[in-house]
Amino acid sequence: MKITFSDKKLNKIANDDRKMDRELGKPRAEKLRLRLTQLQDAETLEDVRYLPGNYHELTNDRKGQWACDLDQPYRLVFEPHEKPIPTNEHGQYIWLKIVGVEIIEIIDYHKEK
Repeated sequence: MKITFSDKKLNKIANDDRKMDRELGKPRAEKLRLRLTQLQDAETLEDVRYLPGNYHELTNDRKGQWACDLDQPYRLVFEPHEKPIPTNEHGQYIWLKIVGVEIIEIIDYHKEK
């Protein structure tokens, strides 16, 4: 799957192991490397759906975004490249038709409330 980044800082962190370790700490950096590898190795988003990491759709004001676990409580948040996001007749997203994602942020979004 193709992966892009929403900003230069995220791109630099993701592509520089030393910077990733320094900015995120070793445990979170290791999880981020694993999640990025899982996404890169996948052909579609469906391929990661049931892997460890709890890949899931977000709701409410984050509808149209997905997340997966890093170290608790942090999540890797991303959006599909496909615009509009493919849906079925019931309005559910079709993970099988999503072939690229843009990494938006690394965040504890539960703390936002």
